[in-house]
Amino acid sequence: MNNLQQRIEGHLDTLSQFTATPGKGTTRLSYSREDLQARQYIKEKMKEYGLQVEEDGLGNIFGKMEGQLKEAPSVLIGSHFDSVPNGGAFDGQAGVVVGLEVAGLFAKNKVQPNYPLEVIAMIEEEGARFGGGLMGSRGIVGLLSEEAFKNLTDKDGISTVEAMAEIGLDSSLPKKRDPKTIKAFLEMHIEQGPILEEKGLSIGVVEAIVGLTELEVTIEGQAGHAGTTPMDHRSDALVAAAKIIAQFPELARGEGEGTVITTGRLNVFPNGANVIPDKVVFTVDIRSGKEEHVISAVGKVKDLIAFYKGNGIKTSVEQQLYVQPKTMNQDIISLLKENCRQFGHSYCSINSGAGHDAMVFSDYTDVGMLFIPSKAGLSHCPEEWSDSKDIANAVQILYEAAKKLTEAE
Repeated sequence: MNNLQQRIEGHLDTLSQFTATPGKGTTRLSYSREDLQARQYIKEKMKEYGLQVEEDGLGNIFGKMEGQLKEAPSVLIGSHFDSVPNGGAFDGQAGVVVGLEVAGLFAKNKVQPNYPLEVIAMIEEEGARFGGGLMGSRGIVGLLSEEAFKNLTDKDGISTVEAMAEIGLDSSLPKKRDPKTIKAFLEMHIEQGPILEEKGLSIGVVEAIVGLTELEVTIEGQAGHAGTTPMDHRSDALVAAAKIIAQFPELARGEGEGTVITTGRLNVFPNGANVIPDKVVFTVDIRSGKEEHVISAVGKVKDLIAFYKGNGIKTSVEQQLYVQPKTMNQDIISLLKENCRQFGHSYCSINSGAGHDAMVFSDYTDVGMLFIPSKAGLSHCPEEWSDSKDIANAVQILYEAAKKLTEAE
């Protein structure tokens, strides 16, 4: 194992310790104690690698290596460092580590960029605490207004502003960044699927990222005693929700083209064992590589939900997030493939079925993205694992790409 692989494993091992669920995967919600621990480590490493560290009003972290051109736009490289509950030790944070090590190679090799290089570590990509997802990148490009940001709360009613203050972050700092200050964005991510491993390839060059939308559905009924309310006198919100959710798989199959529909979060109120539920709130995640299928599926889901109105049942749907399918920059795709061939790394073109911060940046700047294999295709679970050798290969490829994009001498 070479020194680069050892450093990569050291970073990932350390970051994996910052979890609210030791022994049961990585749980690192935005603005939590674990966020603060990871944040301090990332900032410390940025400084070790000679980067100027700043945080914005969202809590995104930037480590900047100045370029020789004054007031020139930066090449950003990085990913997110939050996690889903009981997730893995590679999703997002491996991309942050790659950014750190690319900057480390710039420093080690005394590379002088003309355009600045910035390592970026973003918050709340997963949406596990405040919903919606991609919050850090959406805030940077101005898709999340100040009012909308302040109105976001977690399941305990704690607002973003309150949560940031709890770990010493300043939410009054600027959030939106002028797109003219960004020359390009590079991101490495684990595949989170089985394709690269099954093909025996070490790199996936991402061509496009699927479109996605997230709905929040509320079903309201009438609470009652589980023992004394006859079945034909009930307005059971959970029964209605269950009937709706059970039809999603068939609805997705009807759309075709790889369309998928998922309910990943469901809250039942009042959540008593002997009380008929009077309210259920659940999410609906809809994804497809073609926008027309996302739009069609949203319409069918809304029609299905509306069908269950009546007999004491009320329904409402709120669209929390909508992102169109995105293509990556063709010039950067070509550059990444050229680098793969130069270093002899096996690769293929691949599309992403998961959403990433790269898709948000793609409307504002040139974006390139690499995938590395995920063992057994597993992600968002403690078993998530990727080989440090593949991560080191990605560092090598993105280092050369970053040199080209910053026009380093």
